[in-house]
Amino acid sequence: MTRVLIVEDDSDIRAMLARGLEAEGFSVGVAGCVDDALAAAQADAPEAVVLDITLPDGSGHDVCRSLREGGYPGPILFLSARDEVRDRAEGLALGADDYIVKPFVFDELLARLQTHLLRRKAADAPRTIVTAGKLVLDLNIRQVGFLDATARLTPREAELLALLMDNANQPVTRGDIFDKLWAGQGGLSLNVVDVYVGYLRTKLSDFVRLGGPVIVTVRGRGFMLDLKGQDFRH
Repeated sequence: MTRVLIVEDDSDIRAMLARGLEAEGFSVGVAGCVDDALAAAQADAPEAVVLDITLPDGSGHDVCRSLREGGYPGPILFLSARDEVRDRAEGLALGADDYIVKPFVFDELLARLQTHLLRRKAADAPRTIVTAGKLVLDLNIRQVGFLDATARLTPREAELLALLMDNANQPVTRGDIFDKLWAGQGGLSLNVVDVYVGYLRTKLSDFVRLGGPVIVTVRGRGFMLDLKGQDFRH
């Protein structure tokens, strides 16, 4: 039975979510503050976390950051009344997989949760190493290496880099990237692709200084991982 941790300080919303998910066959744990959330995540090993941002003893951002820094691999879905683009971008940059704005429809939350769980299971399939030229990405630990340099990635950054590596030296359109990584996530636009390409370029900057691959913008076509003349094999 898939276990989900709900972190929400509003007892009514927390109870509604717990009832709804349990009715769908999930095992549910609940927490109402940062400390309880981190303790529950460590003790119960949930396969997904639904996380409010505003908590009485801190922020859901603190929970998300701590979980990702601790190597938590499961989907994290933010649930918040904050609906500004910068709020969504901040939450996703911390390693969250999705951002759902209150008020919300339970069926939509359920659908997104199930989608992310399926994606996570697919990501846990046998393929764990992706190579392109001398660039090596370990999807299991979300670490990419070039020569002696390495960089750690968030789950979504790793997915994006793997997609670009699979299509190395060929442009991938913004639309294709969005459909593969963000399809079905309401409230997001194609701009999220540019945001994450920017994050990846920053993470790969040390590699570029060593003569490594560059993510280039191909005018009118999208983005491409340019291996810069390296021997290229998948």
